[in-house]
Amino acid sequence: MKMTVLNFPPYDFQFKKKDNKLYIFDIIRKKHYQLTPEEWVRQHVLHYLIIQKKYPSNLIAVEKQLLINQTKRRFDIVVFNRQMQPYILVECKAPSIAITQSVFDQANQYNWLLRAPYLFLTNGKKHYICQIDFEKNTYKFLSELPQNQMK
Repeated sequence: MKMTVLNFPPYDFQFKKKDNKLYIFDIIRKKHYQLTPEEWVRQHVLHYLIIQKKYPSNLIAVEKQLLINQTKRRFDIVVFNRQMQPYILVECKAPSIAITQSVFDQANQYNWLLRAPYLFLTNGKKHYICQIDFEKNTYKFLSELPQNQMK
């Protein structure tokens, strides 16, 4: 399977093949997952958060369930601060999926519950980062995610 080159630094991924399907190792969940275009993006983001941005892997959660208006949903990635409060909410899409208003709306709906001060939306090629001020009910776009400042 030929995977799309993404707008991230190159990483050293672990792959395995089983039943004619390719799997990629998830460094947070500690197991192999079928390599789909969205999983390809998710694994790049995880490596980026840990290697480039220095967030500790023990403060990152992947694909956990949320209950929104009695509907079960799953977020892609959340980085927590040291007090275990959501800090960055990441929404990953396949490279072929554009980051549209509906993707922002989906992430905002999740974040209404989580209240993470940063949103990171990516399809691996384009990244959108928002800093949210819940008190003023405003947001601003940033050129990149903040480096880990947690002590």
